Amino acid sequence: MEIRKLEGIIEAILFTMGGAVEFSRIAKAVEEPEERIKEAVSSMQKRYEEEDRGISIIELEDSCQMCTKPEAYEYLIRIAKQPKKQVLSDVLLETLSIIAYKQPVTKIEIEKIRGVKSDHAVNKLVEYNLVCEVGRLDAPGRPLLFGTTEEFLRRFSVQKLEDLPGIDPDQMEQFKEEAEDEAEIKLHV
Repeated sequence: MEIRKLEGIIEAILFTMGGAVEFSRIAKAVEEPEERIKEAVSSMQKRYEEEDRGISIIELEDSCQMCTKPEAYEYLIRIAKQPKKQVLSDVLLETLSIIAYKQPVTKIEIEKIRGVKSDHAVNKLVEYNLVCEVGRLDAPGRPLLFGTTEEFLRRFSVQKLEDLPGIDPDQMEQFKEEAEDEAEIKLHV
């Protein structure tokens, strides 16, 4: 295997694993001799140092680990102190998917689809910068229209809205049947 490719694979392994990884484990995974792994890690260490990168690779007995350079700690502490974004709940994901597939869409349209008020969910999505106001509907009251943001595309690894997964017609039919069954049960209660 070419050395740069090997270094890239080792880098990916160390980044993903987070902790120390034994040279023997890496060697087995990439099917290369352990000595070649050590040479590649040494080369990476030198290059990271020469390029004044924010990370380094340290060796611990028979293993190595990717770490942040001590000079970057101050900045890491600053970023860690910033408020964290909360995990998206099922309600937020449901609302976000409606907006993503139906945009531009009003809160009223979202609420019709969901069957419940959606003010809180839409406001949270705006706060998280996943959704924004994209205009007003040319109708009485001029309701706001919502659409997704560039942050939405980044967070969900989508380059453009057309790349969103399509809806399987069979699955859509199943959803309709389930919704109809649920509606019938509610009517009989």
